[in-house]
Amino acid sequence: MKSKLGLASILFLIATIFLKISGLIRDMVIAFYFGDSYVADAYLAAFIIPNMIILFFTTGMKNALVPSYIQSVEEKRGSYHLSQVFRGTFGISILLSLLGMVLAKYYIPLLYPAFSPEGQEIAIWTTIILFSSVVFVGMNAVLEAYFDSENKFSLSMVSQIIVIGSTIMGAVFFARSIGAYSLALGYLIGTIMSLLFKALLVAPRKLIKFKMKTDWKEIKRFYIIFIPVAITVAVGQINLAVDNIYASYFDEGVVTYINYAKNLVHFPQAIFGVVIGTVIFPFLSRANAQSNFNQFKRGIEIGLNTMFFILLPAIAGMMVLMPNIIELLYQRGAFSADATNTTATVAYYYFGSVLFFSLHNVVTKGFYTLKKGHLILIIGGISVILNVILNFVFTRWLGYNGIPLASSVVAFLYVGASFVLLLKLVKGLNLKKLGAEYIKVIIAGIIMVACILLLKSLINDWVNIVQIILISVTGVITYFISALLLRIKSLSFLIKRFLPKKAAEKRLDE
Repeated sequence: MKSKLGLASILFLIATIFLKISGLIRDMVIAFYFGDSYVADAYLAAFIIPNMIILFFTTGMKNALVPSYIQSVEEKRGSYHLSQVFRGTFGISILLSLLGMVLAKYYIPLLYPAFSPEGQEIAIWTTIILFSSVVFVGMNAVLEAYFDSENKFSLSMVSQIIVIGSTIMGAVFFARSIGAYSLALGYLIGTIMSLLFKALLVAPRKLIKFKMKTDWKEIKRFYIIFIPVAITVAVGQINLAVDNIYASYFDEGVVTYINYAKNLVHFPQAIFGVVIGTVIFPFLSRANAQSNFNQFKRGIEIGLNTMFFILLPAIAGMMVLMPNIIELLYQRGAFSADATNTTATVAYYYFGSVLFFSLHNVVTKGFYTLKKGHLILIIGGISVILNVILNFVFTRWLGYNGIPLASSVVAFLYVGASFVLLLKLVKGLNLKKLGAEYIKVIIAGIIMVACILLLKSLINDWVNIVQIILISVTGVITYFISALLLRIKSLSFLIKRFLPKKAAEKRLDE
């Protein structure tokens, strides 16, 4: 069983890496065809609202349906429960899809009044096309959650790669003729293809009964659990919508800079967060199942330590290489050198949000394990209000660079408030050890940054890709050696988890 879970986790990690890389390729394609024009701004801004509903279904469904389906399987009613949730989600997704399509011509001008008439028209029709895909997204979300409950995590990632791949193909073949609509139509076709892919895998099992009578009580019980979890997931997307609304009041291209910078900066969080979640979550789950509160607290501490250990050097390294990375990924076609420099500047202000929101992922797992998710929802709601206020204040101080700065400050306050509340719920953590580990990680990070800055000054005139490779390799080696010398416990923990037992013991001298 453990070996199967380990293999499933590895496949999930590989699929996640491919998913995030495909997401970067999608952004590269958008940059190539539309650069930092009003067309790119309109598409990226239009995607925010439909994507809020998309995440509402996809991520919320995984958090809510996986445990409820597993429990229903133990009660010998798994097929019944899955069928009812599928039917209920189908109806709700149709309703949300129609509302989003019909109301688009009203709320797009309201949210983005500073867009030109041409930009608003693109945003409206793009939104309508994207909302038409919500019906298929809802059904996809139920099947993805089912796969996760069966420990087939990678299938969810593969289905999402299909959607992104279709979006990319839509742009490649039709961007010259129909502009940004090619991206939206590619996304719609991708959601249909993704649903067909999963349906082919599920159909032989005959798990979903379409002729079954609708049990509204069963659906209601599930959605009472689902809605608060899904709304919590949407908080981040609401904050992103706020960022885009403020960005739309500045010059053409600012919405594009904001979106590209945030996607790129948060790339390490998306990858390493999966690794850490894979390692830490079974630890927390086991402790909770055994009512071992001390072990649960230790799991939170390990998660916070490991997240900081991995993310800090990744963030520091990206700060040094950010102009090089953006030049490599985006600077071609309609995306100019000036757009590269501007996007890099915006990205610097976003780095705080990456670190703090990554730490918050661990804290959130603690709340959900303790069945206190509603508290996170309350704090998340406050963070939305705070984000609106700080965007207003900071944009008057720093212009559009105040938008990412507001995100970083909100992230700091969000994780700070959540962490303090978690401390009260678990009656304290070993803050002295946490602090000591964080100091060691910071020292190792400083040594790494000093080395790569020195190297960068020596090879600054070399080919860009060579600079990136040499600096990255040097940074990893320097940080690893520093961590060994400082005896950072997170490194030991990761070695124990990912090396064969005998090799790990030899490495750690245990």
